[in-house]
Amino acid sequence: QVQLVESGGGLVQPGGSLRLSCAASGSIFRIYAMSWHRQAPGKQRDLVASIGSGGSTNYADSVKGRFTISRDNAKNTMYLQMNSVKPEDTAVYYCSAAVRPVGAVTIQDYWGQGTQVTVSS
Repeated sequence: QVQLVESGGGLVQPGGSLRLSCAASGSIFRIYAMSWHRQAPGKQRDLVASIGSGGSTNYADSVKGRFTISRDNAKNTMYLQMNSVKPEDTAVYYCSAAVRPVGAVTIQDYWGQGTQVTVSS
């Protein structure tokens, strides 16, 4: 089995910074693309940023220039550095990863349980 666990969420003031982490563990042969998504109350879950296994990145327009996605392949961990946060960044943040488990021939998508980020003064 493969598990993804997010951490680093919390309450932050507008203009502040926060760093989220997503650690993958279990029977992992290889991790391909990883991504962060967020879901605000009453809204759909949206892609925030993604990063390929080689480090290529993609960002939603709403976070470009403020958020930075990165990964440490040796630690099977992904990060989201959130700077200049705004109240509209308030949401539950989920990580996702495309993983080939040990012994599997296909790639499967896994999700974390989510971590709450609240931006408020």
